[in-house]
Amino acid sequence: MSFTQELREEAAPIFEAIFDHPFVRGIAAGELEKDQLVHYVKQDFEYLNTFMKIYGMAVSKCETREEMALFNEQISFVLHSEIHPHNNLCRAAEVTYEELHGFPLAPTAHHYTRHMLEAAHSGTLGEIVAALLPCPWTYLEIGQRLMEEVQPDETHPFYDWITFYGEKSMEPVTDQLRKMLDKWAETAPENELKRIKEYFMISCQLEYGFWEMAYTVEQWPVEIGRGVKT
Repeated sequence: MSFTQELREEAAPIFEAIFDHPFVRGIAAGELEKDQLVHYVKQDFEYLNTFMKIYGMAVSKCETREEMALFNEQISFVLHSEIHPHNNLCRAAEVTYEELHGFPLAPTAHHYTRHMLEAAHSGTLGEIVAALLPCPWTYLEIGQRLMEEVQPDETHPFYDWITFYGEKSMEPVTDQLRKMLDKWAETAPENELKRIKEYFMISCQLEYGFWEMAYTVEQWPVEIGRGVKT
């Protein structure tokens, strides 16, 4: 069993919880509230901006052009392709994509991005990959499951979202990151492997948390910025 297979096995309860989360079930059923869809897109837009920055930071720790090319290609993918499922959710919510740019991060999204930035600033390339990997891996498996379960046609409200993630768009990056991490783990010392596992598991937990954040339209506990009532 490879190192990433071991990680996936240990994270299985989190993956199953994600598959059963009410937001994911709402995608399957085609039934989510406008404010949930809007909140998801607002947060994911900003999250992916950070994701691209971390890809760029990972390049600085690469030793081969092949590794650099992988992260460079993924920046382009997020910029030019991953807007497609966002636009599907915006159509369902009857808003434009551009309306949902530039909003502050909610608590869970803030935590998740800072977790990944910590790995990028202070970790090895293996630790960075471990923090990044759960995002494409969970979306790949969500898409595959929903394709099999729902078998959507173009009348489904989230047809484009399901088919985008279910028809292998996330498979190449997931496979490449897994291979990179498996190779890295072959020579990494035990203390680093422990950190790698921790980064991976926390990112898995925060993937679940991101769905929960969107479903509950999570906000900061104390509202500010609208003046003081007198």
